[in-house]
Amino acid sequence: GDEFIRQWAFIPRRFSQDPASNVLTIFTSMFMHGGWMHLLGNMLYLYIFGDNVEDRFGRVGFLAFYIAAGVCATFTQYYFSEGSNLPNVGASGAIAGVLGAYMLMFPHARVSVFIIRQVVEMPALIVIGFWIVLQLVSGFGSIAHTDETVDTGGVAYWAHVGGFVAGLAVAYLYGRRGGPSRTA
Repeated sequence: GDEFIRQWAFIPRRFSQDPASNVLTIFTSMFMHGGWMHLLGNMLYLYIFGDNVEDRFGRVGFLAFYIAAGVCATFTQYYFSEGSNLPNVGASGAIAGVLGAYMLMFPHARVSVFIIRQVVEMPALIVIGFWIVLQLVSGFGSIAHTDETVDTGGVAYWAHVGGFVAGLAVAYLYGRRGGPSRTA
């Protein structure tokens, strides 16, 4: 219910006013979702891309990476909406980190995509690239509204962008330090 959401979601304005009392919500909000479609969409992306990235990092490394990408996502959204009273929930930012890592770790991989009543194999770079362009365009659109007294609700696009960039950065650094470099 609403009280549960208010208690455990990351709310930018509340965090600004009292970071110490709200630090836990940075993590708890990653395990909440705005509905079944939000949850199922996230799980679909995690199912498609997450297992390969987890194979590279290992279970514990993947968990640390996933949480770090989610934290980066939360603070990116916070940067763009510090005065918002809207609750931020979901694992989308962390999963965006998985997509960023996947792009670098598996640049030649292909994924099956449903397009106009058929399943088509496409390069993962195109699928993920299209997704991140949509997030950037939508993110810039979300900051076009300059009146801070009005909350415009919906999707935390900047969390997606922040998580994605964090995933790219970690995968790049991981590859540079000599992590496994096999391809999918």
